[in-house]
Order: sequence, then structure tokens, then C-alpha cells
Amino acid sequence: MRLLYLGFLILICSCQTRQATSITPTQKDVKQPNILWIVTEDISPTLSFYGDNTAKTPVLDSLAAESLVYDNAYAVVGVCAPSRSAIITGMYPTSLGTMHMRTGKDIQSWGNREYSKETGIVDLEGNPVREYAAVIPEYVKAFPELLRKAGYFTSNHQKTDYQFAAPVTVWDENNAKAHWRNRKEGQPFFSVFNFDVTHESKIWKNADLPLTVDPKEVPLPPYFQDTDISRNDVARLYSNIELLDQQVGKLLQQLKDDGLYDNTIIFFYSDHGGPLPRQKRDIHQSGLRVPFMVKDLRGTKGRTDRLVSFVDLAPTILSLAGIESPEWMQGKAFMGDYDQKKRDFVYGTSDRFDEVTDRSRAVYNKEYLYVINDFPDKTWYKDISYRLQMPMMQEMIDLRDSDKLDPVQSTWFQNKENDELFDLKNDPYRLNNLANLPEYAEVRIKMRSALLEFRNEHMDYGMMPEGELIEQMWPGGEQPVTSAVTLTRDKFSNRSVTLNSSTPGASIGYIISNEPLENLDLNSGWQVYNGELSLEKGQYLYAVAHRIGYQQSEILTTIME
Repeated sequence: MRLLYLGFLILICSCQTRQATSITPTQKDVKQPNILWIVTEDISPTLSFYGDNTAKTPVLDSLAAESLVYDNAYAVVGVCAPSRSAIITGMYPTSLGTMHMRTGKDIQSWGNREYSKETGIVDLEGNPVREYAAVIPEYVKAFPELLRKAGYFTSNHQKTDYQFAAPVTVWDENNAKAHWRNRKEGQPFFSVFNFDVTHESKIWKNADLPLTVDPKEVPLPPYFQDTDISRNDVARLYSNIELLDQQVGKLLQQLKDDGLYDNTIIFFYSDHGGPLPRQKRDIHQSGLRVPFMVKDLRGTKGRTDRLVSFVDLAPTILSLAGIESPEWMQGKAFMGDYDQKKRDFVYGTSDRFDEVTDRSRAVYNKEYLYVINDFPDKTWYKDISYRLQMPMMQEMIDLRDSDKLDPVQSTWFQNKENDELFDLKNDPYRLNNLANLPEYAEVRIKMRSALLEFRNEHMDYGMMPEGELIEQMWPGGEQPVTSAVTLTRDKFSNRSVTLNSSTPGASIGYIISNEPLENLDLNSGWQVYNGELSLEKGQYLYAVAHRIGYQQSEILTTIME
């Protein structure tokens, strides 16, 4: 096994073409638009503007009528943290080492940056897996930092969950009070609002709330048992979507009250597919296909079948801001000044989910899905304790154990095949594997070739046992520490200073203030260092350095005399 993955790593490293480059954004002489992201959790396109009228969502329907709705938008991983690492970097999680769910507890705001050594999780070779922050390539940055360098105010309310703690240089504000309203007058903004009311956990945590959707009327995929418990959980999902609609309405009303609705680009999407069994964590459409729409400033309306991947979001936002994306980004801009060639394929990956490790890779085009399963001896069902809190999941296990699931419902609990091919239009529930049918041989060859090309082109840290990956990132099991900021005074002007950290890839944040350190709220106010600074006499300068995955440096403090 070890020789296999080492050989594979050598191959893909030799084929990798994207190298470290300067990340200085190229700014065009254009007005920078305001951009708002409305991000929900754990829903598939189970919305009326995708043809499912079960939940009543007048706010989202109205927004969809003013937007371009994407019919082929895909997360890269069917679960939150790896998916969000792709969103924030424009890189595939497998090429960063962020593909395992989840690495640490740095999930909200600036995050819990303490990492437990004992998790009880082991990798595919039996190595223990501790909590960690993923150390990603030194040249990769979270894209809002590039927006800040170009003059944007960036705010995140408030989920992060990138598989690493966000450096203070990424967001102007990153908390439950973060809002575009806190920017400087006239400053363009990029603001993210995350809504968790549709999260998987809300199936059981919202159990005491009234259902606003009739359980008898909800549609059931054929792979679900048709029982009162199952229907109740599905009705809870749709009821939660109706709650989401109300929350989105309040946010959009704030935008309108501020006179910003007509000159703000608005994105709405879910971080991956639906929360129910055989949806979340799945590499098939039920786990990766998401609702996605954009209201732009040109009034573009209607639908598009253009393929979009979450790795495309970072370069697209930069493109809309008039910034050319760095060469290391693997995504392709689909809007703005740097709109790139349309995709022929999008890709999905599946590795460790909580305590269960596996590995599959997938490729989609507009008609077919093709999957390679590296461990066909494993079942698609993963016995994940978190999901077992859902009543219909508990019931499904009981029905399985008493042999009361029908042939379609029981397929989830059977071993996978080496590879799979599904017709997306005629078999949306992926019930019929076409991979071994002679009449689909040509399609299989085409899709398999595309997936193998993807695996060869991009580094895939999923091939490395996670325990060894952690040792590579954190030698000796200890998190590396970012070197402290050093300050150099200009020899011609005592008030001008330059800052540096000897850690490759470290970003530097600074605060210039008239207040001593003990009087400051260090959760906000950090600016992105982008060149020489000038201080007035008596002003304090505070500076920190942070390479992603490392510990933040100590704070440098100096006063201009």
C-alpha cells in the first residue's frame, strides 16, 4: 500500500503545473462592485425554482426571478469543512491536504485554535489521527485577503470551517456582528452571511418547532423507507427551508433599507447537498449538487446549464472585483472581467468523514457521473455517530438489521463496485450502474479518461495515510509557529517602517493606534500589510504574522518616538 501511494505521489507531483507565483492582485481602473454571499447549509436543489414546490419560499423565489439560476453547480466534497476550504482558496481540498472532515475545532469566527492529540480516529493504515490545522502550500491565500489588498471591506458572519484557523488578514470582521454596515463610507464590500437553520443537526434540534409542511405531502426518494418517522424528518427539512426563506428576507431587507440592493451582486448557494441519509457526505448528485443563483448588476435573468464548481468561486469573485486571479488557483472564473472558458467537467472527492475513512473520486459532465472507488470492499453507508442522531437514520438501521428494507433501500448498505457510471437525467437517484454495459463503453472511456487526467494533474494528498500527512504538516506532532514580525526603519525617514516575517508564505497584519495593547480588542482592527507604513510620533504599531496552518506569531509592539 505504501509503495502504491508513494508512486502515485511521484507521478502527480511530476505532472503538477501550477507553481507558486506572486499574489499581488492586478487592479483594473473600474468601479468595484459590492458583493454579498448568502450561504446556507446542507440543502440540495429542493426549492421551487428547481421544480420542487414542497417548501414555500417567496423571498428566494423573488430573488431567483431577478437572478441567473445555475442548474449544474457542484460542491467538491459532500460535507462542510473540505467544501469550504475549496471555496476560500479556489483549490481542490485533495491538493491542499484539507479533504478530511474535520481536522480541528476552528469552525466559527476566529476559531478554537487548541488541537487535541487524542481523537480515537485512525487512518487506513491504523495510524492515530489527532486534531490539526492543515498546513497548505505557502503561496496559497484565502481570497478575501486579496480583496482587502485591493481596497475591499470584508466581513464574515460567522462560520469559517476551512480546516485551518483564518489569519487576521482575511477578514475585517469575522464574528456574529460582522456586517457591511461597519465599513468606511463609500468602501466596496464583500460580505458573507451563513445560515445554519437547514443544517443536518436541525432535523433533530428543531424537533420541537411546529412543522409548516405536511409530512403526508412530502416527496420521498425511492431509497427512503415510507414511514411516519421518515416523512416527519423530510417534512422537518422542508420546514427548515421555509425558516431559511424568512431569515434571508430579513437580510435582503437590510440591503434595501441601506439603498444597496440594486448595486450589490448577490450570490445564494448551499455549502453542499442535502442533510438526509444518502445525501450529505455522498459523492453523487445528492451530496454535491447545490442550489446556486447570482443576481448581477446587468440584470441577467433566466437559467444556465453551465458547469460550475466551488473551486471557481474564489477566482470569480476576484474577477468581478477587477482582479486577475493568481496562477495557483485551480478554479475558473465564470463571471467578470476574467471570465474563463466554460468547463467540460467538474470533479468530486470523498475521503474521511468524521471517524470513517474511505476514498472515492468522481467526474461530472452535463449528462453523466463517473466514480472510481479505491476501496470497493467498503459499503457506501458509513456508520457515522453524528448522523445516527437523526430519527429516520436510526429507523433505517433497525429496518436493515431486521431485513425489512426493499432492494432499492438496501443498496446503500452493500459493497461498492470498482467504478460507477450513472445517467444524470434518466436516473437521478443513481439506481442503475451503467459502467459494465457494452452500450456505454464509449461514455465510460471518455469519463474515466477525464477523471484519470484530473488525478494525474493535481496533487492528491488523499493517497497518503492521514497520520503520515499530519506528521508532514506538524513534524513530531507539534504545530509549527510563524516567525515573529521584524521591523526595519527607513534610513531617510524615521517615521517610515517596513515589516517582514522569515516564515515563507506568512501574511502580516498590523494595527496603528494611539492606545496601548491592553486597551485594544484584538479580534478586530487588523489591517493587511501591503508595503511601507508611516507612523506619527507617539503612535503604537502592533504587528503579527501568520502562515496558514501554523500558530500565529507573537505580537510585535513598537512606538514611534
